Amino acid sequence: MPAASSELRKELNGAEKGGPEHDAQVFGEVTDLFLSNVDRLSESQIAAVDAVLAKLIERVAAASLVELSEELSTIEQAPRQTVRNLAFHNDVAVAGPVLRHSVCLSEKDLLEIARSRSQQHLLAISDRKALNEALTDALMRFGDVSVSNALARNAGARFSECGYATLVGRAERDEALAEKLGLRLDIPGNLLRELIGKVADVVRAKFLTASRPVARKKIQGSAAAAPAAPRKKIDYTKAHNEVVALNRTGKLNDMTVNRFAVRGEYDLVVAALALKADVKVEAIEPFLEPERVYGLIVACKAARLSWSTTTMIVRNRPDCPPSTDRELEQCVAIYESLLLSVAQWTIRFGSDRILGKKSEPIAARK
Repeated sequence: MPAASSELRKELNGAEKGGPEHDAQVFGEVTDLFLSNVDRLSESQIAAVDAVLAKLIERVAAASLVELSEELSTIEQAPRQTVRNLAFHNDVAVAGPVLRHSVCLSEKDLLEIARSRSQQHLLAISDRKALNEALTDALMRFGDVSVSNALARNAGARFSECGYATLVGRAERDEALAEKLGLRLDIPGNLLRELIGKVADVVRAKFLTASRPVARKKIQGSAAAAPAAPRKKIDYTKAHNEVVALNRTGKLNDMTVNRFAVRGEYDLVVAALALKADVKVEAIEPFLEPERVYGLIVACKAARLSWSTTTMIVRNRPDCPPSTDRELEQCVAIYESLLLSVAQWTIRFGSDRILGKKSEPIAARK
């Protein structure tokens, strides 16, 4: 490194006197030097590299800068001023990699870029692994609909109450945004309630009966041990016959279904929900999975079960982690927001999607 540094200093002394070819040569040498020795460089050596690269960024072709941005975007010891200059570059192909991934950019840098650069720059920031409330507020203030959708899709983005309210307001005119919001784990119950009331029937039915991939990711991440075994295939014939017999005698009520849940007799729970909601058991069974709890709430509402029984069914699901306070808050919002007729149509919509059929809108059924 010392010998290389000596030769490099000679080149740098004449850098400002040279033309574009000389600049490109020095830029390449310094870049190679840094990337080849990054784990062995001291802070002062990284600072020296930073002083050179940061100045040359304005005089080097974009193609070389794109490559450098991609290399530096995942290096924690990357020269910070260089990363900052790349992030502020007008060409988003140059700025994008560090905007998406670099930990060397400060919140102040990102806020300034959100206020002063293009929508493509804002989109790149929206893909960062983690975004705090101040950043998401700024991105929504200056960003367009694409930025809102990117933020709603990003499980690592955190929103203020005002930020979430803004997204819910925009979702009324943007079905794709509404579906993404409906699948988020952290949306407050009161705003989920508002979202449910604003969107079209089909949009609401899609996110209420869909699998929430962020929930699945959370569960897999917490299961550091062996992965969960696939759910065993269950023959519901006996359970179906039992609930039909109970229904004929007027005994398939809240108390009975509640007792099934407490005892862990979920073959009977599924059969009872299917019968009372008038769908097939194959459509109800997937809603016992952790990532489909919204669909389970809709099924319970469609089956005319009380909230007390619904809670018992949710809490005692087999092979599911305990529900968080936020998840229960969301479940209450869903249960209380849906009219019986809407819940019944929604569960049939979800049933048809699971079984590969087509559903008619609610209006077409009236």
